[in-house]
Amino acid sequence: MAEQSGRRSPVTSGAWSDSIPGVGTYFVGIDVAPGRYRCDDGKGGWWVRFTGPGGGEPVGSWPLPAGPTEIEIARTDFAFETHVSTYWHRIAPPRAPEDGVPAEPRPVADPALRADLDTLVARRRPLLWLAPMTVLGLGLLGSPVLGSLWLIALGMLAVLVALGTPSVSLDLRRARELERRRDRYFTPEDFDDEGRALLARVQAAVDAVQGSAVNRDGLLDAVDNAVTLPRQEWEIAQVLARQSTLRADQARMEGASTLPEVAAALRPLRDKLDISVAAVTRRVEALERYAERAKEADEVLRAQRHLETIAEKAHEYDELLADTVRDDLALPAIERLTEQSDELVRTLRERLSKAAEAAEELPPPS
Repeated sequence: MAEQSGRRSPVTSGAWSDSIPGVGTYFVGIDVAPGRYRCDDGKGGWWVRFTGPGGGEPVGSWPLPAGPTEIEIARTDFAFETHVSTYWHRIAPPRAPEDGVPAEPRPVADPALRADLDTLVARRRPLLWLAPMTVLGLGLLGSPVLGSLWLIALGMLAVLVALGTPSVSLDLRRARELERRRDRYFTPEDFDDEGRALLARVQAAVDAVQGSAVNRDGLLDAVDNAVTLPRQEWEIAQVLARQSTLRADQARMEGASTLPEVAAALRPLRDKLDISVAAVTRRVEALERYAERAKEADEVLRAQRHLETIAEKAHEYDELLADTVRDDLALPAIERLTEQSDELVRTLRERLSKAAEAAEELPPPS
């Protein structure tokens, strides 16, 4: 979303922040990343997840109890609407699919879409105060006739309109502009099974690179990754969506006729589609190799940090070695002390023996 109440909104298209402002409507994959979020206090607030195709199956919770509350924004959610007093902070990535269950891709958008939407909404922002100012103006005009109570009532109404109008109007405006740009984002429903599987692989590779320690620490070109990887994801998604549409068209045409002439006419089209699929698959595999290299680099980085930790401990071993040398120099003194101790033990034993002999000389008790 655009900025609200002076707070910075999340970045999108693969470079999201880990927080969501408490008030607004945010599109998954465009404004926010899927995952598990937590807000510190949801008292009296509410949230709605717009699930299903185009967000047509909303689920929500209201009123929220006092204290912390959590919400799972799924990869397949269309949008998330919230009205709480605090930020939502992401505490975990999306749930991993169960073994054997293919990962469901998240929506993907043109990386430039969010900036375009924010610009359009920002142009409308000055007009948002027209409604409350109009209400207040009517109050001023009517107060000489209807009295001060009329002015007070309309003043309160103006405050309510001023508080509610900006966020609602911005959300509606943003939703309308997004609908007009339907060709600049895709949801999982825009792909067939083969397309969804490849897109999920793309997104897994992108997430692996951007979530790697070497990327976070700036050892990879993090700025280039933040720009290039979302662009790669979007371009591949465009191709996969077209391939999904063409596969569906081919299936319909093949089912409409069993004539060999129809099959022969479709064969060149199918061959061209196969070539396109092979090409985009190679691109996906290249991203996966990049992700694998980032993973290997992470392992090397962990080993390097482990070695640095060992190196930091080296001075303790040096001190121990120095102490050991001093111990060697101290051996003669220790041996002298041992000899003295042995002499004391011998003397003690002699005295104990003499004491025992003296005890034997005593008369037995009566």
